[in-house]
Amino acid sequence: MIETISSYSVRLAGALRDVLNQGYTRRDLRADITAGIVVAIIAIPLSMALAIAAGIPPQYGLYTSIVAGIIAALLGGSRMQVTGPSATFVVILAPLAVQYGMGGLVIATIMAGLFLILLGFMHMGRLIQFIPYTVTLGFTAGIAVLLATMQIPDFMGLTLDARPEDYIHHITLLFQALPTLHLTDLATGVLTLAILLIWPRFSPRIPAPLVALFTAAVVAALLHWLFPDFAVATINSQFSTTIQGKTIAGIPPLPPIPSLPWSFPGPDGAPLPFSMSLLRELAPSALAIAMLGAIESLLSAVIADGMTGTQHDPNNELVAQGIGNVVAPLFGGIAATGALARTATNIRSGARSPFAAVFHSLFVLLAIVALAPALGYLPMASLAALLLLVSWDMSEAKHMIRIIRIAPRTEVITMMMCFFLTVFFDMVVAVTVGVLLASLFFMRRMAEVSEVKLIDAPTKHGSRRVPDGILVYQVQGPLFFGAAQKAMSQLHTIKKNVHTVIIDLEAVPALDITGLLNLESAVERLRQDDIFILLVHAQPQPYQALQKVYWQFSDPHVTLCDTLDEALDQTIDRLAAKS
Repeated sequence: MIETISSYSVRLAGALRDVLNQGYTRRDLRADITAGIVVAIIAIPLSMALAIAAGIPPQYGLYTSIVAGIIAALLGGSRMQVTGPSATFVVILAPLAVQYGMGGLVIATIMAGLFLILLGFMHMGRLIQFIPYTVTLGFTAGIAVLLATMQIPDFMGLTLDARPEDYIHHITLLFQALPTLHLTDLATGVLTLAILLIWPRFSPRIPAPLVALFTAAVVAALLHWLFPDFAVATINSQFSTTIQGKTIAGIPPLPPIPSLPWSFPGPDGAPLPFSMSLLRELAPSALAIAMLGAIESLLSAVIADGMTGTQHDPNNELVAQGIGNVVAPLFGGIAATGALARTATNIRSGARSPFAAVFHSLFVLLAIVALAPALGYLPMASLAALLLLVSWDMSEAKHMIRIIRIAPRTEVITMMMCFFLTVFFDMVVAVTVGVLLASLFFMRRMAEVSEVKLIDAPTKHGSRRVPDGILVYQVQGPLFFGAAQKAMSQLHTIKKNVHTVIIDLEAVPALDITGLLNLESAVERLRQDDIFILLVHAQPQPYQALQKVYWQFSDPHVTLCDTLDEALDQTIDRLAAKS
């Protein structure tokens, strides 16, 4: 019982413990503070933009970066991981916000956090290894297309007549809304996008989002002052919050305040009623959030390890992300995950420990309290431009084109299937179908390499001559349900005057129950012809499976041997005894 419990234990705060055990100096503290400031500069506009893209007020994105960022950093298993809202969640959160409001997002996020904690305690942290790169790239590129399409209305100042139901409907609405285009918003968005693209070439040390959004806001405000007809949509003009009967435009200058999950508003503005039916309706979306969060967090942690030479604890990281997603919604946060762009920036800025991510969250908190009125002047088109650039980076278009050129046809089919299913149907469907396709293609490849061939004489086993009446067959490749029947079929026809068959299993790395049953079937046919069978060179896993079948039941016609020489000696001795 104790062993069972310990096998599902997780070492929380593993990264922080390791840092403190190795010694944390004032120099490390200064480096972490500097990195935290740089990451916060990027996280502030990005968190607001992602919240807006999900259909909720921008402060909720900031609350996510604060609460989830601190919890995941202190409890996580990756030293440099920075947690916050992610662009990959938007396509799941936006429909939830329309149907269930902020209350639905909060409850779904808490459920997703519980799923993540469960995955961590079940030691599923290595699951990322079982999701093919083509599947990840396909659905990520699909999400990038959806996210970019969602930014077009704010980027161009369009007014949509209805809420899009699917991608085709969305594109149709965009074309219908073209007459509502505002050139002022479009010009502001283009200016922001141009600075985001050009600035890194001149001064990579100063974050481009800081320069681009500040410049766009100042230019828009100045032009509006000079020409009153020049007006652009801003956070102040699009969002407001009522506190104690007083309406505050833009972002309220308040820290995240704890609230009960069912106190947040539903789609009609009233608190969302809590019920078991609501949990059942939200469960599929919560599971999708959890799986997507697990994939992105672990991918980000793996890349961070590659950049720093450290080693993260995946199960610890999953549990920490789960706790962050359970606690953050209680403060108005939404789904969060380890964010690759912010994590990479954290590392490049000289971060030394998880404290850098904590400082990033504290600086975001300081910005809300001290700079909320100023943040309200950020143009919506500028935030849309920032997410357009994020979408382009997410798409990894160069990698997709390269894979289409060099990858096997099955890999390309899997990737493109995931891409189109994500865009036109659903991300969960895309990942499910993608993993299934990749598995089927993999099984087919394994079936193609699995075979049984007759060898006339031992090759690397030695130079002993095989006596007449003895056949040596070599099995190659894993004997699993996709390959066993094809491989074993070659043992069904044996020449006359054969009294012994030696089956060499040295090249069989794995044997499942289907492979075992097919091997038994082939052996049974040989036994009916009174042929003696020797199984040699079995690797550990196949050996254990064969041992249960043939040693436990003491089959007189079947023997397991360690080497071919041993098998030949046993055969010669048996023939001598019979004569």
